[in-house]
Amino acid sequence: MQLVWLRNDLRLDDNPALYFACQQAIDNKDSVLVVYIASPKQWRAHNESPRKLGLIQETLRCLQSTLAGLGIPLELLETDSFIDIPRVLSTYCLKHEISKLHFNREIPLNEQRRDKAVQAEISAIDVAVKCYADDRIVHRNLLSKQGAVYRVFTPWYKSWVQELFNALPKVLPSPEAVSSPVTTTKEISLSGAEVFREDIWLSNEVDVLALLERFCKRKAAGYEASRDYPAIAGTSVISPYLAIGSLSARRCFHQLVFSCAEQGVHIGEAIGHIWTRELAWRDFYRYLMLNYEHISRGENFKTEPLARAWRVDTEAQDAWKKGQTGFPIIDAAMRQLLQTGWMHNRLRMLVASFFCKLLCLDWREGERFFMEQLLDGDFASNNGGWQWSSSTGCDASPWFRIFNPTTQSEKFDKDGEFIKRFVPELAALDAKSIHCPSPEQRLALDYPDPIVDYKEARQQALDFFKV
Repeated sequence: MQLVWLRNDLRLDDNPALYFACQQAIDNKDSVLVVYIASPKQWRAHNESPRKLGLIQETLRCLQSTLAGLGIPLELLETDSFIDIPRVLSTYCLKHEISKLHFNREIPLNEQRRDKAVQAEISAIDVAVKCYADDRIVHRNLLSKQGAVYRVFTPWYKSWVQELFNALPKVLPSPEAVSSPVTTTKEISLSGAEVFREDIWLSNEVDVLALLERFCKRKAAGYEASRDYPAIAGTSVISPYLAIGSLSARRCFHQLVFSCAEQGVHIGEAIGHIWTRELAWRDFYRYLMLNYEHISRGENFKTEPLARAWRVDTEAQDAWKKGQTGFPIIDAAMRQLLQTGWMHNRLRMLVASFFCKLLCLDWREGERFFMEQLLDGDFASNNGGWQWSSSTGCDASPWFRIFNPTTQSEKFDKDGEFIKRFVPELAALDAKSIHCPSPEQRLALDYPDPIVDYKEARQQALDFFKV
């Protein structure tokens, strides 16, 4: 009996653990069981969003039904935290006479320690364990010519691109049926899961793959020109599916290459595509987390201390969380997060810069709040983005680079369309006033005054960060 342990890989397509377990079962006339282990206490410790858990729950339900059609039962197991998982899996393996356990590797420190403990426990009962590289496009641990781990994106990226030119990563098909269909077990229900926006987000893998294909065929060509404008549907919006693994990063890259080829675009252009570069950033943040353990412990990537301690201002922090800062583009972005569980990437940079630079608040507080709200909460990418914005991370934004929310708003939401969508009290304002309403307009529309003066806050930030 082959056992597959699913984690952040909730899919059939390009799933190494599931694919090879099924292949071995077919070759050996064996059976396959699949488990997913809920760890509510651990999820709370990791600040996992209830909406993300809702998406995971619905994705698991769809996956359970699809696997049942292939003759593969999917069962939910539950334990409080990672520390109990080795025992739970060991007991399950003995009960079902499992001969081999298959799972895909995860990169954060707690997950690595959990997996090592599982391997030791399962091997002790004479069950074979097979781990697979899965969560990156390029899995080789790239090093500089001097044999050092990269600390800056650009030279790492050049090496990453060269790997793709040398050989494209393989993608695996969905597994074949291992036996006749089985009856689905009890419906999956996850503790702490909340209803997510089903009108916006997808839980069926077939629909997710179709969304990816549409983006690559119809929008990828214009992605560079439109990706910074939040009022335009110019991005892929696939980050939630990458975060829970209902879509693989390798499949994303291959779909882009395939779509480019259909349109007569050379493979070299697909590798150099700006969207491929965004996928590279995802790989890079995982590469850093794999090589620099202290990142997983919530520490600054840069080990040298800041000149001063972060400010503590609960009133300003609460205004930021609620989208009541008095800066329309910041408030629109935060309300988008609160209403949908997602935020446009340009806006993530703006609100993080506002939090860390203009308010001089600890990036860890912002990182935590994002994880608690995001449908696409991804530890490595979220951590990397916040450390970039706070100038504490690898290859981070320079400490003196401080976004002006008003000029950014005027540039990337010129007519205020995005602001009107999420800050409706300002919808009647003209395209100029909406970016920075007058005191009289704020009073009339019941919209708050700015919680900081930009020029004063910018100078305070420069003094704060300057060593």
